[in-house]
Amino acid sequence: MAAKPSSHETTDHVAESLHHAVDSAAERAGPAEERVRAQAARAADKARESADYARTRSREVASSVGNYVQENPLMALGIAFAAGTLVSSLLRRR
Repeated sequence: MAAKPSSHETTDHVAESLHHAVDSAAERAGPAEERVRAQAARAADKARESADYARTRSREVASSVGNYVQENPLMALGIAFAAGTLVSSLLRRR
């Protein structure tokens, strides 16, 4: 008849099994973490590039509009009035 393992032996066996499981999970998680970090870095770079492009583009458009207004003040005033009238009529319908 086989002797029943003591609770201490069982606890040690369970702890050893859990340590192996944690070590195995850690080995697999390392490369996954590196991939996630690399993708996050690429996404951050892309977001920075997009923000820089948007900032540059908005400055160009603002400069272009400013130049147009200086060169054609009456036309700009007429366009602003027409746009205001259109927006006002659209907002009243709501």
